[in-house]
Amino acid sequence: MPVPVAAPPAPAPPDPSPRAPRSWGRTALRLLGDLALVLLCLGAGLALVGAELDGALGARVRPDAVVFADLLLGLLLTPLLVLRRRWPLPVASVLAVSTVVSASVLAASLVALFSVAARRSWRAVAIATAVLAAASLVYARLFPDPAVRWPWWAEVLVVLLLAAPVVGWGTYARTRRELLESLRRTADRLRAEQEWRAEQARVLERARIAREMHDVLAHRISAVSLHAGALAFRPDSPPEAVAAAAETIRSSSHAALEDLREILGVLRADEVTGAGGRPQPRLEHLPDLVADSAALGVDARLALRVEDPDAAPEAVQRTVYRIVQEGLTNIRKHAPGHRADVVVEGAAGGEVVVTVTDRAAPGSAPAGGSGGSGSPGGPGVPGAGFGLVGLGERVALAGGRLEHERLPDGFRLSARVPWPGRVPA
Repeated sequence: MPVPVAAPPAPAPPDPSPRAPRSWGRTALRLLGDLALVLLCLGAGLALVGAELDGALGARVRPDAVVFADLLLGLLLTPLLVLRRRWPLPVASVLAVSTVVSASVLAASLVALFSVAARRSWRAVAIATAVLAAASLVYARLFPDPAVRWPWWAEVLVVLLLAAPVVGWGTYARTRRELLESLRRTADRLRAEQEWRAEQARVLERARIAREMHDVLAHRISAVSLHAGALAFRPDSPPEAVAAAAETIRSSSHAALEDLREILGVLRADEVTGAGGRPQPRLEHLPDLVADSAALGVDARLALRVEDPDAAPEAVQRTVYRIVQEGLTNIRKHAPGHRADVVVEGAAGGEVVVTVTDRAAPGSAPAGGSGGSGSPGGPGVPGAGFGLVGLGERVALAGGRLEHERLPDGFRLSARVPWPGRVPA
């Protein structure tokens, strides 16, 4: 009788794999890009100072010492842009404060403000922008242009208008990067969940194959028990009959050990593959199953009327095989001497109808059903009593229905298993 084999516990979903460390090539490219950016900002700062000295930006006058300090601060502070990714707000604050006396760091200060907008929250952006606006206002008051008299708020407005596109661009870059990062994490999580589901499916498949093989093992053990009981009940049997029964017990025991070894191998395997898995029963194996039952003393006859049986789905063929196997096993265990008529018929697009009927032969014992006694005058083959229950569950999972009824001279087991139609090309 089939006994459920518990599936091993499935592993918990793994955490998404962390991002791979950055390669040396990407680091070198980033350093080269930072160097080019520093040189570009230095060039822009020097051009701004030169335009101011030439009077192209107004009549602002600064002492030579201040101009020298301006150029020196530009050379010393602009390379801080290399650290803008790790410490964006401190770098932006230092560069913004330096604009109080230095015009050559204005371009670097705007780049640092972009980094703050691209990597920090709006509070940090507001702080960096306010520092830059205040420093620019102080610069305008320290070195005023005699030709232009702007109010302080106009000076601040000019700085804000200059910083607005920089902040907007940086905010867009931060939003886009966060979106891509969120999509990457989602993809990693989905991939990890997919791998976990695949592993869980392999574990469940191993347990399912073990259950399938357990049915075959129960078939072997019942045959051993039946013949051993016959030898114990009839110790005076002819030597030829005793030798035949002993050979059957030996072969069935050997086959049971092989099945048990395969069950353990399936449960211990890391994964189930089509090449290494045990061949599953099919409709073409039904004649062998009936012949084995006939060799064990059951007068079994098979009528297989299935159109193109090879085209039937594997699940349908396996379910039909198990129905016939369970019916013949019950007859052999609980109704010895009865004749078994097995009829399997069906076609694609409909259902496969399986009927296993046992009828008493003249002078045989009455049918015992799924829970009756065994051979006359002796104890029956022990069973768990859940054979039909487990078979009904198997058929229900296949979308069919199982029926059984007691007859005046026997027992009938019938099942209907859906066979989906062929998918049109």
